[in-house]
Amino acid sequence: MPAGTLDAFMKKRPFLMALLTLGAIFLLFVVLTLLLSRCGRDFQGLPLGERIGVIEIEGMLTESEETVTQLLSFRDDTSIKAVILRVNSPGGAVAPSQEIHDEVARLAAVKPVVASMASVAASGGYYVSIPAHRILANPGTITGSIGVIMQVTNFEDLYHKLGLKNQVVKSGEHKDMGSPLRPMTAADRHILQSIIDDVYDQFVHAVSEGRKMPVANVKQLADGRIFTGRQAKEAGLVDQLGGLQDAVRVASELAGIRGEPKLVYPSKPKESLLKYFIEESASQVGRVLEQRQEGTPVMQYLWTGQ
Repeated sequence: MPAGTLDAFMKKRPFLMALLTLGAIFLLFVVLTLLLSRCGRDFQGLPLGERIGVIEIEGMLTESEETVTQLLSFRDDTSIKAVILRVNSPGGAVAPSQEIHDEVARLAAVKPVVASMASVAASGGYYVSIPAHRILANPGTITGSIGVIMQVTNFEDLYHKLGLKNQVVKSGEHKDMGSPLRPMTAADRHILQSIIDDVYDQFVHAVSEGRKMPVANVKQLADGRIFTGRQAKEAGLVDQLGGLQDAVRVASELAGIRGEPKLVYPSKPKESLLKYFIEESASQVGRVLEQRQEGTPVMQYLWTGQ
């Protein structure tokens, strides 16, 4: 359309041109929104202002991949000046607890890390908090429970009552050690106890290193007992009392942030609640069946008092 004709059209139809202009702006906004939504699950907006990353460690620690990925993301993000671990966990399996602990230590080597304990941060929940520069707990937080537990249930009498018999062919005396279908022998117990003692020693030394406490002092506290947040502070297991907002203030001080920081949470993939429930239930049932089938006792940094 020639320029003169376009000018004439605009003068005759100003309302229509306004609608077309608004439509074009709206279309551009929709396109930009779609493009940004496809930039990946870790997109957190433009890195403006001082930002503190918050990683939530919730529930039983059965795997570490997601948390480790979040820690790596915040470690490599130069706009994240400090990281807060919001821990609400009674602990869980040993290996995931150790993997998260080690990644927190690597993060703490380059950025301020503050652990903020919620209702429970016991056993493995305490283990993952140890490398933080500062640990905060509420006065009523349940924490501590430094130790290792392995539980084996014996179903032998139940099998006899049901008329079931278990047939085992094994390559060695201890191949079915911990089986719920036979009594634990003294030799079995000795082997399992030696494993527990070794993993317990790893926990004690991790606390000693992280809290700058002599091993002998840690062992006086590491008999599996739990502490309130206030008791833990008196014992030297946490640094100060306070909630999440107190942790934000501490993290800001450690990072030299002036003013109110922006809290950034790792984005999570969107999925339906039904799909999550089905997948999580199937995963938990699978783990239980796998453990029962193999007769393998599970060693855990876990507080079982809940």
